[in-house]
Amino acid sequence: MYAEWAPEPALAGRVACLWRRVGEREGTQLVVPDGCVDLIWGPDGPFVAGPDTGPVPSRIRPGDVLSGIRFKPGAVGEFFGVPLSDLRDQRVPLAALGAVPPLAGPGIRLRDVPDLDPEGADPLPVLRAAVAARLREIPGPDPAAPAILTALRAGRGVREVAWELGLSERHLHRRTVAGFGYAPKTLQRVVRFQRALRLARSGVAAAEVAAVAGYADQAHLSHDVKRLSGVTLRHLLHGG
Repeated sequence: MYAEWAPEPALAGRVACLWRRVGEREGTQLVVPDGCVDLIWGPDGPFVAGPDTGPVPSRIRPGDVLSGIRFKPGAVGEFFGVPLSDLRDQRVPLAALGAVPPLAGPGIRLRDVPDLDPEGADPLPVLRAAVAARLREIPGPDPAAPAILTALRAGRGVREVAWELGLSERHLHRRTVAGFGYAPKTLQRVVRFQRALRLARSGVAAAEVAAVAGYADQAHLSHDVKRLSGVTLRHLLHGG
C-alpha cells in the first residue's frame, strides 16, 4: 500500500510530497529516475535516496514500512551537507553523512534521528520536523534551478537553455550538477522520460507520447525508457 500527502505550506517550496509505503507481500518495487531526492525511514533506519540515472530495484517484505519526504528536483540545496552529485545513484545511511550539521528546533537534530525507535514512534512527523528546522537554517537552492528545469522540460537544447539564461554551457553544466546532481543532458532525459510516463499513464498512445514528449520517434522513446527503467513502457504501465 502506498499513500502520499502534500507538504504543509512551510515546506511546499522545496518538498514535493510526504509518503508512506507498507509492504503487503514479498516483492521488488522498481524505482525509476524522477529527478527527486528522498529522505526515507526504512526498517534499518533513515537513509537518503539520491538522484537516480537508472532503475533501482527495492526489495520489500510484508509488514515493512517506509516513510519518506521527497524533495522537488533542484530544491535540495545544501540540505545534506555534501555535493548532490556525491549522492547520485546512491542509498546512503543518514548517519554516514557526518557533514550534516545539527538542526535547530524543538530538541531535534538530524544526526539524532537514527536514535528514534521505529517500533515506538511514527518516524514521519520526526522527519518532517527535522526537515522544516534544517530548511530554516540553510540558504535556499540555486534561484536558477526552476528556470533550468522548466526550459529542459519544454524540450529546449542545452545550448539554447544556456543562452536564454545568460550562461555559458560550462556554467550551466556546473550549476545543473550542483542543483540536481545530474549534467543537463541527463536531467533533460529524466524529465522527458517522466513526462512520457505521465502521458502514457493517462491513456495516450505510445506514438503520440513520443511526439508530445519530445522524442524523435517511437524507437527513441523505447530506447530511453529501457535505458532509464530497465524495462519496456508496457511493463512500467502494466507490470508485464
